[in-house]
Amino acid sequence: MMSCSQRAYGRDSVNRIDGIRESGVEGARLLMESFYFAFNNKNLDVLGKVWANHQLIQLNNPLGGILRGYESIAALYGQVFTGVASVWVELSDIVEFQTEDMIVFAGREAGEFTKNNRTLPLSIRTSRVVQWFGSDIGWKQVHHHGSIDDSRLLDEYQQAVRVG
Repeated sequence: MMSCSQRAYGRDSVNRIDGIRESGVEGARLLMESFYFAFNNKNLDVLGKVWANHQLIQLNNPLGGILRGYESIAALYGQVFTGVASVWVELSDIVEFQTEDMIVFAGREAGEFTKNNRTLPLSIRTSRVVQWFGSDIGWKQVHHHGSIDDSRLLDEYQQAVRVG
């Protein structure tokens, strides 16, 4: 099943991690909201409850490249959360691709990256895959892919991240 979602997940997201054991798409949506709460509030504890703990989960993005396993993913987010830069994102324009035990949320992340008094707008093509692991565990994120299509913005973003 495919559907367009009118929801957005961003700075107004709240921690809904207690709802991820709810079967069906609503539990998966609560997981997505919890991810954006964790990211935008720099909360590694909630982030650890969002991702599956498996060696093959994967994060692909313009800064970290391809990372596998929760430890590598948590290390990257830890650097983002404790670094001097400030970043926020909001996922919108979402299409949900649903099966009984897996959902892909594909859309656009918009936001800002600020470092050393320089702010860059972010526009990231994003897909997040969440999987149902049964009622004992619930929904967990197993894959994320983010791409910046604008090559000029990608270069500026990568340069800004590298500058001390």
